[in-house]
Amino acid sequence: MTGSEQHARTDPGATAGIKPGRPLVAITGPDRGGWLAWLFTALAVRRAGGRSIHIRPAHPCHHCRFDALIVGGGADVDPSLYGDLEGPELSEIQAAERRWSQRLFGYAFYPILWLLRRMFQSHGGTLDKARDRLEKALINRAIDEHRPVLGICRGMQLINVVLGGTLNRNLDGFYMEIPQSRSLLPVKHITLKPGTRLSRIFDRDDLWVNALHDQAVNTLGKGLRVAACEATGVIQAIEAAQDWCIGVQWHPEYLPQKETQQRLFRSLVRAAAQGMEEERT
Repeated sequence: MTGSEQHARTDPGATAGIKPGRPLVAITGPDRGGWLAWLFTALAVRRAGGRSIHIRPAHPCHHCRFDALIVGGGADVDPSLYGDLEGPELSEIQAAERRWSQRLFGYAFYPILWLLRRMFQSHGGTLDKARDRLEKALINRAIDEHRPVLGICRGMQLINVVLGGTLNRNLDGFYMEIPQSRSLLPVKHITLKPGTRLSRIFDRDDLWVNALHDQAVNTLGKGLRVAACEATGVIQAIEAAQDWCIGVQWHPEYLPQKETQQRLFRSLVRAAAQGMEEERT
């Protein structure tokens, strides 16, 4: 059996062709910033055979019908949503020092990568409660209607929180011996859990990914399982045990040159197309 045949038999939705009425994928984002993330994600969906609609707090499209949902990256999830009411783990002085040290490091050694990161990354660090409310409602709706859901970085974290999980707000402790990588380039090595949907989609047991996050999943939400980790123990991907619901800590939309990363969007669109076909019958 070839790798593609095995993938088609093990990944639900992989054998469903894209119908003439292409699946409509709702892609979320902030009102300010994040426009390049939207363009790259919409491009990935188009390449996979779908079409996109941009949903944000100023344009919520409450009654829009969609066939799949992508919850994009951006601002930190409001800690009160998962019961963390203690405030920031870093003092304002520590946070300022860390920001300046990161900037100086970027200016001195990686000016081009630093500039690209600033251009491509949505505005993070501050809370966006209006976006939290909107995306919570969309995630719940998609899960209730059995629509495929993909969470990217913040999106993965919010899916976990919506399903009752918690987050690590500060990852410094995980990187005391292994420096935390922050790059649009695939510089971080992760291991995929055998038998997961994600491992079947990628058809491999490890992967190199990019990294732009400061937080990560701590305790898992209801019905979720770990799909990938890095050597430090930081969870890099989660997925639902039943429906097509996957969260990844990295940004696959920023790796359009990697055919492997495009498989994630193709699987999402195929699962959406399969859902459309089931509704017709």
